[in-house]
Amino acid sequence: MATISFKFASPSKPLNPSIAPKNPTIFNLLPTPSNPQLKRAFFIKSPSISPIFIRALKPQQCCTSSTPITSLFTGIVEEMGQIKQLGYDKPDSFTMKIQAKLILEDINLGDSISVNGTCLTVAEFDTQKLEFSVGLAPETLRKTSLIELEQGSLVNLERALRPSTRMGGHFVQGHVDGTGEIVELKTEGDSLWVKVKTAKEILRYIVPKGFIAVDGTSLTVVDVVDEEGCFNFMLVAYTQQNVVIPLKKVGQKVNLEVDILGKYVERLLSSGFVDSIKSS
Repeated sequence: MATISFKFASPSKPLNPSIAPKNPTIFNLLPTPSNPQLKRAFFIKSPSISPIFIRALKPQQCCTSSTPITSLFTGIVEEMGQIKQLGYDKPDSFTMKIQAKLILEDINLGDSISVNGTCLTVAEFDTQKLEFSVGLAPETLRKTSLIELEQGSLVNLERALRPSTRMGGHFVQGHVDGTGEIVELKTEGDSLWVKVKTAKEILRYIVPKGFIAVDGTSLTVVDVVDEEGCFNFMLVAYTQQNVVIPLKKVGQKVNLEVDILGKYVERLLSSGFVDSIKSS
């Protein structure tokens, strides 16, 4: 099984809470906030202390990412966790505490966890309270849809792939390329069509019947509409009950990671490597 080595600095955007779903049909560990509002913020500032902000992590339980960690995901969501707390525990340190169950079964400090498709590092955990904490770098806040989360929001969770695990999805690194905006949600039978608009820099790597990771969920692209800057996919009934995408509304953001194979092919072609092989 191939692995990809990287240091943790997943792409993102400034904090911007999202709409927490009402009455989700999955396992909820915390009450869902009522009448949540989607707020907009375009610059990261050091906010005043709020009750939801987390206390500073205990030094002896913090992990560092100075050593590259090899990790890979499949895009097969293991469970949905719920945001318990989030905010700045220090002026320049943004932390997110997530309540979950399955993920805690064999968790360790420094583990890689995909949170809505963003590879993050476990900095603290408590198996009794069924919660773990991760830190978010400024770049992560700038470039992912994690800016739309708020207390009570649900998130897709997946642990890093083991060599013995079935590869049910595709190679997902947890390195978000950017975000897309949901522009249409349409049902057909018990399935759900989802149409997403994104930047042309990302759309160029998306092809019909190809793989795409949306909020960390491995999905198959159905159609690509270049003129609209959009692509769509369909969620079957089972998937709708086990990922956060159907709980979002038109206008909300999703994290996107394109198939890494397309990037490698483009790189090889643009470098002239293929031509050099042909001429040799």
